[in-house]
Amino acid sequence: MRVEIVGLFASAVHAFEGRPGDGPRPDPEDPRRECLEVRAGLGVVGDRYFHHPAHRQASVTLLAVESLERIAAELGVSAFDPALARRTVVLRGADVDALTHTDFTLDGLRFRGHRAAHPCRWMDVVLAPGAFRAMRGHGGVRCEPLSDGVLRLGPTTLRVRDAA
Repeated sequence: MRVEIVGLFASAVHAFEGRPGDGPRPDPEDPRRECLEVRAGLGVVGDRYFHHPAHRQASVTLLAVESLERIAAELGVSAFDPALARRTVVLRGADVDALTHTDFTLDGLRFRGHRAAHPCRWMDVVLAPGAFRAMRGHGGVRCEPLSDGVLRLGPTTLRVRDAA
């Protein structure tokens, strides 16, 4: 299926630490990327979760931009900056939440979707009040990269394979 990668994000720091009421830590650099280098079993080079054993099956997170658009409309607010959701890859044109427990390729790279990427209370702070609840079931999927390569912004192909 033809899809579009509309956002690629990597950050060396975890901005959502502590209490949401205290606000996020500022990123030392903008997390937006034109491309991401992905390594099998390790994640995204330069990202805070790269090569962390606890995140091997969750080192890349995918989110559908349509989910953010629907949530913004439900809450009656303007469109969200996808970078604020802190997901690695934001796609247009795919049912990302259906990729749990599924092997797939995106832009020629192989991935295994493991579990839903559940939102946290930070979404009420950085997106809008009510976003945390509205994102439940629509927060994307946590994935493990199975091959090395580079993801780039723009049109590409998503191919879903057999269930993992």
